Amino acid sequence: MESVIHFLYNLFYFLIVLSVLIFFHELGHFLAARRLGVKVLKFSLGFGPRVIGRTVGETEYLISALPLGGYVKLFGEEPEKGEDAPALSPEDRARSFSHAPVWKRILIVAAGPVFNMLLAYLIFTGSLSIGVPMYVPDFDSLMPVIETVIEKSPAEAAGFKPGDRIVSIDDRKISTWAQMTETIYTSAGKSLTIVVERDHQNMTLTVTPAPKTVDTEEGQKTVGQIGIGKSPHGAQIVAANPLEALVKGFQATWQWTYLTVEGLVRLVQGKLSMDNIGGPILIGQMSGQAASQGFGGLLFLIAILSITLGVMNILPIPVLDGGHLLFFVIEAVLGRPLSIRKREIAQQIGLALLLLLMALAFYNDIIRLFVKPG
Repeated sequence: MESVIHFLYNLFYFLIVLSVLIFFHELGHFLAARRLGVKVLKFSLGFGPRVIGRTVGETEYLISALPLGGYVKLFGEEPEKGEDAPALSPEDRARSFSHAPVWKRILIVAAGPVFNMLLAYLIFTGSLSIGVPMYVPDFDSLMPVIETVIEKSPAEAAGFKPGDRIVSIDDRKISTWAQMTETIYTSAGKSLTIVVERDHQNMTLTVTPAPKTVDTEEGQKTVGQIGIGKSPHGAQIVAANPLEALVKGFQATWQWTYLTVEGLVRLVQGKLSMDNIGGPILIGQMSGQAASQGFGGLLFLIAILSITLGVMNILPIPVLDGGHLLFFVIEAVLGRPLSIRKREIAQQIGLALLLLLMALAFYNDIIRLFVKPG
């Protein structure tokens, strides 16, 4: 029964977080289209069959059955094909997305990711304006690189040294400091084979984490420790007043965006494991954990995920906003759009890549649920 309640708790906050992210993203597309004179047919939170909805003016506002996304449907978004396509009146052409100048289409599509960044900025600025500091780590602080080794600790006895980078533990690739500590914490009294990188060479060390009793929310718990440490790196951002918060909020948004982009680059370069990719189950768990820290924790998570969503959507992958922007840039350079056939092929490839990424994220979620580290 307790596990069911925990699941429903995570699900509730997952839906709240996802709804806020989707609403702001689609709101960007919606407002830009309205402002630039393009007719908006539908604004939906969710995909699939309609659950509830209402038409106001010329737009139908919907909540749909599958809450894993959303969309804004624009008039003329998919141009009619063939000779039998009905001719549009001058009034309809003026309000059709596909007949709008390319610069208008670029602004409408880009507005979604821009609004994700705006949401993060508003949350950071609002928090700073009431005196809540923002900590933005640098990427090195997330990496499994040892900075200190405690004297007479299991790590010192095993031969660990400051500067060692943890590569793997018991043949499991380690990419982050948190991943490493979680594995060590759950391995008290168990011998671990750890590969470290030192002076550009790998070497294998064996260490047994010493058991230590600590207090947790569930009561006392025995965890493993080997006696290594890491100092926090990054920026502690504070604002003396609401006016300064306007500037510092931008600083926090920029630094978290940079951190997100750097993480994606490291994934592509193979410096970060694909194990770090997560899907809806991980987001649900994170939402529940953030909510347990209070309203501020939940807002902070929304800000970070909003930046991630904005960055991911701007990638030049067909079916994402960035893919559409790529098509429009090509159209602006060539003076004509790509053929419908070429766009369809590119979108099919983009959809396949996206489905593979979603499958990997879901697989990682399942592994995290049922396979314990170490």
